[in-house]
Amino acid sequence: MSATPHQFRIGLATSRTHQDAPNSVLARLLNGSRIAIEQHLQPQLIVVGRTLDAMDHLGLLKNYPHIERFPYGRHGGLMKLVSRVVDTDPARRLDAVMYLMDPVDPSSIFPEAVALKRQCVIHGKPFLSTLAGAREWLELESIAIGAAPNPELDETFDLKNEGIAMIAHDAMKGRMLEIAERHFDLLDQFGFRCATGTTGSLLNKLAQKIKGEEAGRNWVKPYLSGPMGGDAQIAELILDRDQCRRVLFLEDPHVARQHEADIQLLERAARTVTDYALCISNENCGERWLDLLQKRVALRAA
Repeated sequence: MSATPHQFRIGLATSRTHQDAPNSVLARLLNGSRIAIEQHLQPQLIVVGRTLDAMDHLGLLKNYPHIERFPYGRHGGLMKLVSRVVDTDPARRLDAVMYLMDPVDPSSIFPEAVALKRQCVIHGKPFLSTLAGAREWLELESIAIGAAPNPELDETFDLKNEGIAMIAHDAMKGRMLEIAERHFDLLDQFGFRCATGTTGSLLNKLAQKIKGEEAGRNWVKPYLSGPMGGDAQIAELILDRDQCRRVLFLEDPHVARQHEADIQLLERAARTVTDYALCISNENCGERWLDLLQKRVALRAA
């Protein structure tokens, strides 16, 4: 029996190419997670105009009572979502944003889209821009309140066949090490771990401290530093669906980054394989994600 959940307020928007077809990304998300939405979490969905039109056209979440319509994007719908992320009123403030983005859609780099993601990072809110990320978040939050696991997702929680990339900007490297040490037993279950540059070296030193010098030496596979192309190397792994579907990327949104294009490339790679990859972009969400991932993995093994 599920506990009575906090009613999440979730902003929902999609790129046009992810909306209209019966097998669209929007349809796959809402049909695949229907039980989590309608029965377990029952969130308030704040949906941008054209996305809600597509839901109505496809009969998605028909008769679901907790939906608020926002204007079309051209009338400020996404801009209003940004404001609701930072709102101080709990009755208006968003807890998470699902913006299912098509990386070749020009709107994915509009100022409101960039600001929406940045404010989610600053305020520690989930920014879920892929189908895989949104489905996993809904699954894990359902597990948090006592719901039974969705067997359709079992395979993705078999960590010995899964990979994870761990990336941290300079100011966040210490936090990445703290998180990795706290969740080391879980991260150690992944069949493949990788990281960029200095972060990879630091994580391997941590592993040597925990597992021993030899056993921990190559705990993560280090790629080049971000500015030297490491983000692009990991992006290729994601695009090839080769070993790595999850990215924990602790971003520092308050500093200018000379290799901003490389960072965006990694995120766009995840969005290109939207049904496969997910990216967690701040420490608060990363901590909760790993806590709940541990719980879901344990349930799969039981």
